[in-house]
Parts: sequence; structure tokens; C-alpha cells
Amino acid sequence: MTNELNGTFGDFGGTYLPEFLAEILGELAEKYDELKVTEEFQNDLKALYKDYAGRPSLLYYAERLTKELGGAKIYLKREDLNHTGAHKINNVVGQGLVARALNKSKLIAETGAGQHGVATATIAAYLNLDCDIYMGARDMGAQKPNVYRMKALGANVIPVTAGQGTLKDAVDIALGAYAQDHEDSYYLLGSAVGPHPYPTMVRDFQQIISEEIKAQIQELEGKQPTAVIACAGGGSNALGAFTAFIPDENVELVSVEPAGKGANTDRHGLALGKGAPDVIHGFKTLVLHDEDGEIAESYSAASGLDYPGISPILSMLKEKGRISLGAVTDKEAVDAFIALSHLEGIIPALESSHAIAYLFQDHGDKYTNPDDVVVVNLSGRGDKDVENVFENLM
Repeated sequence: MTNELNGTFGDFGGTYLPEFLAEILGELAEKYDELKVTEEFQNDLKALYKDYAGRPSLLYYAERLTKELGGAKIYLKREDLNHTGAHKINNVVGQGLVARALNKSKLIAETGAGQHGVATATIAAYLNLDCDIYMGARDMGAQKPNVYRMKALGANVIPVTAGQGTLKDAVDIALGAYAQDHEDSYYLLGSAVGPHPYPTMVRDFQQIISEEIKAQIQELEGKQPTAVIACAGGGSNALGAFTAFIPDENVELVSVEPAGKGANTDRHGLALGKGAPDVIHGFKTLVLHDEDGEIAESYSAASGLDYPGISPILSMLKEKGRISLGAVTDKEAVDAFIALSHLEGIIPALESSHAIAYLFQDHGDKYTNPDDVVVVNLSGRGDKDVENVFENLM
């Protein structure tokens, strides 16, 4: 049973933390519940979406991609055109307003691909707050442009060398730093994961994506989409694209996970596809496990998808049968990265390329009807990935 007041979504979510941290986040949840219904907060949020983030983002008809695939009309929700280049800005402006209301002086965040780190550093600069960003050392090497952007914005970028030096490890260290400095700091979590109230907050702030898609596709096509497709690492952009459509059973919602080196290897991030319930980072969700039953290391060439868990909300939707699952390998994602660049003059983030690649897979007659309309959430732009793709992945 879902109870959003305590952050449970079916059998998933909740808060699994030491008592003092659970109390701090309980206070945050109460404050958020109070804030989100006030006219002042909603007006401030709408103003930042419009005048700072640049919303609404375009819904773009990808004509050449449509012709290449030879079936349904393909639209791209252009979150790559947002300020900072990804959907991450939607969440940080909302949580930044919460931090300001709590009179915090510093933002603490984790980042994988660096887009959430850049967005957090951006809102910290806008609100005149200090900013510490924890980033896995391996990810820093693959995402140098975003590291420089964070530093240019005034953030303190802290390399994490523990474990594999990826997103999971950055979350571990960032949570520890927050526990030590919670009086003055606000932990700005980037995806719809973690203990309550983070999955709820992130979903709420990203929901603007699907609300816009719903209005835009109605204006452009006069009907709802056949399917909405989004990549999923933690799940923020997928939930952003899906949430307004969840009640509409005729709209297929496709969550595309990273199959990495292959679904039958131990080098993937298929938490929804191959995970089992467990507790990670203070919440319960579907998580990858190794042969000994311990939480496994995930893998994806796309740093933002390299996480062994998933949003508890997506876990619930999977268990209910409301979402379809996709799995895309590194190679398929790179091929899609190049294909979209050539066909539409749009360089997608490597994360978003997973959603594009799903269209190129053989799904039989799934999207072959030219009367159908498919929307892909293009969650970010690929400037950050160009060097890595051509030097390491081609």
C-alpha cells in the first residue's frame, strides 16, 4: 500500500537510517509538506522554471529519425535545451527553494555524469550558498567538462576514491558529510532515490516534464502518445516523463536501463530487470546482488546510469505492471548517440542515447504504425560525452 506521508510506495521506499538522521529528514519532510502547498512557494518555483531554467522545453518532431525507423512519429522532449543542459535543473531549483526556506548556508550533493553537480552548483551560485559536490574519481575522468563547469560556478568538487569511484560511492560519502554538517547544510539529492522525502520531492519537481508533454502532444497531434520512453539510472528523468501519464493506461511507459557489457554479464545496471528487494542508501528498492547476496557493483558507460538500485517509485510501478522495461548495451547506446547526431543534428547525452537506442531494437510491430506517436525524453545534451565517446567507446 502506498503512503506518501511516510514515503512508502507499495513494498518500497521508507527511511532506513540512524535515528538522528531519520529525525532530521522527518523534519525536512514536514517542512516540504508545508511549503509545497503555499502560493508563494509555487509562484517562486514557476518563476524559476520559466525565467531561469527556460521552461517549457520544446517537444520536437524528429522527422529524419522517424523516416529512418519507418514507423510511428517520433518526438523528442528537449530537456537538453534547459539551462545547464539537462533535466537536473528542474529538481535543483525546487530543492534550492526548500534549502533557502530552511536558512541553510551550504548545499551538499553527489553527482555521477556531472549534470546534477553542475545544476546544484548553478543554483548555489544563484542563491549565494556554499557548495560541496562529491563525485567518483572514475566519473571525474570521464566527465572532465562538467568538473570544470562546477569549479567555474564556485563549487568545491571532492573526488571519491572509495569502491569503484562511481555514483554509488559518491552517495555514500556525501551522506556521511551531511550527517557531520546537517546544522548548516542541505543535502540536495539528485535522483528519485534515497530515504523519504527525497523520492517524493524529486518526482514532484520533475513532473513538470510529463505535464508539458501531455499539453504539447495534444496541441501538436490532438491525442495522447502511444508510448513515452526514458532512460533510468536512479529514475528522476523517467519519473519526470511518466508521472502525469501514470493514470492513462493506454499510454505505454518504457523505462530503459543500461545493459552495459550485456545483460548476461556482471557488467550492467539492470536493477528493475534483474534486481531484488533490499535496502540501499537509507531506502528499500530493487537492487542488484552478487553471487553471495551482497549488493553488487553496477556498470554503465553512461556515468549517470551507473547505480545498483532504482527509484522506489519505479520499483512499485514495475511490480504493478505499469511500466515496460528496456535494456540497452553500451555499444547500442553509442550507435544511437552517433545516429541521432547525424540524423537530427542533436548530440544526446550518453544516458539519453539509451532511450534513443531502444527505438532501434527489434520490437516486432510495436512502433510500426505511422498513426502512432512516441515521445522520447531527451534528458540531456552530449557535450560532456563527446571526448569520452570518441576516445574510449568507439
